[in-house]
Amino acid sequence: MKKRMINKIAGKIIAYAILILLSVIFIYPLFWMLASSFRSLEEIAVAGTNLIIKKLDFKYYVKALSSFPFFLYLRNSVIIAGVSIVATVFSNSLAGYAFARFKVRGSGVLFMIVLSTMLLPSEVQLIPRFILFKNLGMLDSLYPLFIMKFFGSAYYIFLFRQFYSRLPVGLEEAARLDGCSYFKIWWKIFLPLSRPIFTSVAVMEFMGTWNSFNDALIYINSDRWKTLPLGLAGFQGTYSTSTNLLMAASIVVILPCIILFFSAQKVFIEGITFSGSKE
Repeated sequence: MKKRMINKIAGKIIAYAILILLSVIFIYPLFWMLASSFRSLEEIAVAGTNLIIKKLDFKYYVKALSSFPFFLYLRNSVIIAGVSIVATVFSNSLAGYAFARFKVRGSGVLFMIVLSTMLLPSEVQLIPRFILFKNLGMLDSLYPLFIMKFFGSAYYIFLFRQFYSRLPVGLEEAARLDGCSYFKIWWKIFLPLSRPIFTSVAVMEFMGTWNSFNDALIYINSDRWKTLPLGLAGFQGTYSTSTNLLMAASIVVILPCIILFFSAQKVFIEGITFSGSKE
């Protein structure tokens, strides 16, 4: 018994040591970016891999953000991310509710067809979508970057369907006895209970939309509608040798993702875990 406990404790120590080592390896580049954003080019060359920041001088941040239309690009990214989150949550939760609660003939087959669309590479859809938005006159605007979010995503529909399938049936039956329609049941009962999965989907959608580069590169031509990833790519081309400015601009761009994930981490994991459990 004592030997078994010793082996168990030793196993935990080894596991934690490996996790700490891997965490340091993965988080080191981020800390190096942060340290380099406060240093001059000469200090970066001398410091090498050293992470110690001697002086918090934000002048490189000021210079970096004033070197390109940062706030214009920020506005565009915020608009796209905000609309995408609302559209994604609304459309996918409604579809997931339908697949979870409407047990009609052929619903299982239809759900499998929806899931099979995840096998279709996104690269295959680029040309048809480009032609579609060109014919609709939406090129060089923000519409192509969020309008498809209103039509659902197979992965998010799957998550909502799994989440709603595990909610008690009695809630729905009681509401139906009170005369509630299916839409009202979804709106009044299921939505208020969906905070964990809402948060999970919102975080994932924000990460994907905020960091999206290819779509913005394809559909946007003018500076007026550029997003932060596209603007950062242009900034990199101009200031490729100014490592401190480039690191400062990169830190500012990725900062919202870091703050959002860590602030919503608990609810995010809860939503994914609940949706991934067996019915």
